[in-house]
Amino acid sequence: MGDNFDAFLDAWPRIQEGILTTLYLTLGGAALAFVLALVLGVSSGSRHLAIRGTARVIVEFFRGTSLLVQLFWLFYVLPLFGFQLESMFCGILALALNYGAYGAEVVRGSLGAVPAPQWEAAVALNFSSWQRLHRIIFPQAWAQMIPPMTNLLIQLLKGSALASFILLQDLTYQIEQLRRGTGDTIFSFGIGLVLYFLIAYVLTLVMNLLEVRAKSRLGVGPSLREVLSLRPERIDETVGVGR
Repeated sequence: MGDNFDAFLDAWPRIQEGILTTLYLTLGGAALAFVLALVLGVSSGSRHLAIRGTARVIVEFFRGTSLLVQLFWLFYVLPLFGFQLESMFCGILALALNYGAYGAEVVRGSLGAVPAPQWEAAVALNFSSWQRLHRIIFPQAWAQMIPPMTNLLIQLLKGSALASFILLQDLTYQIEQLRRGTGDTIFSFGIGLVLYFLIAYVLTLVMNLLEVRAKSRLGVGPSLREVLSLRPERIDETVGVGR
């Protein structure tokens, strides 16, 4: 066991580089996926058939095909047609397209879950389509989007492990190198489990804080400051109301 820890300490600088690569893939893919989810989700509810139909085709295609196959197409097949993508960009793009398609359904469902009177009130106030979406509808839908978006973010983190197939030395790649160096599968992949869990836990905490802030702005929960300060009187009041 001591030899394993010595090998781990020797590999730690490389594992740190792998963690950074995984974070770049996760955060970059998540940012682009969120933009795509918003565009495709809103477009899916458009009154124009061409816009709605195009959005639906894109969503169903990328939801219905394997992320691994998409990675292979972007990295290994596109060069056959004269398009060479850098490994990191390829990984981010594949993750964004795949999980952005799933996120589009979250956006579409959340927008549709906003009560009809809210839409009607915005129309009665003579708001433009953009004003209705930006000022009335989206803030309410955003609070509903965050929990399923959190799940997708964690799935995206785990999906980033496929990056080793396109020559990226991410966390999974470095853990595999550690396994080869130690010959101990349980120890090496145990380290991998812990590291992935810690990253996922931090991301979940950040998303939970976003959810608290979104609900607080709607007046349906404690403020972010109250949650972070853990004031007993406010927590008791909230629990009391829930009961």
